[in-house]
Amino acid sequence: MRAIGTAAGFAVRVAGDGDAGRIATLSEQLGYPTDEGAVLERLHAIGQRPDHAVFVAEAKGNVVGWVHVYAVPMLESPAHAEIGGLVVDEAHRGRGIGRALMARAEAWARDMGLGVVRLRSNVIRAEAHAFYEHIGYAQVKTQKVFAKTLEAAK
Repeated sequence: MRAIGTAAGFAVRVAGDGDAGRIATLSEQLGYPTDEGAVLERLHAIGQRPDHAVFVAEAKGNVVGWVHVYAVPMLESPAHAEIGGLVVDEAHRGRGIGRALMARAEAWARDMGLGVVRLRSNVIRAEAHAFYEHIGYAQVKTQKVFAKTLEAAK
């Protein structure tokens, strides 16, 4: 597949091991602190799964954004793709990078035979909501997210 965004000064490609540090830094911009080692470990785990993909946007040799997309099989409804995360460097927003990353994730979903892409966005991220609506996404549900931390298996 041809690189997306090359005319705009950036290219979208599959993430690699060397991108872990920048992915970690970008994640922190959205309030998800992590480190290069943890991201590298997760990239390796995701890389073993054909139902997941991570793409990065690169400008002048520097990773300026990333998206994680994965397939979600469902019992009660058809499978769909879900965006696990999307981050564009604060200094590079408004240049089409987010749109290109989402387009690449959508192309991956189509290639996987999935007809819907879903994503979750924190209620405080008004700019992100406007971006998603601008690229054709519609809010279809309001929900609460619950989590329970489990004791690690030994």
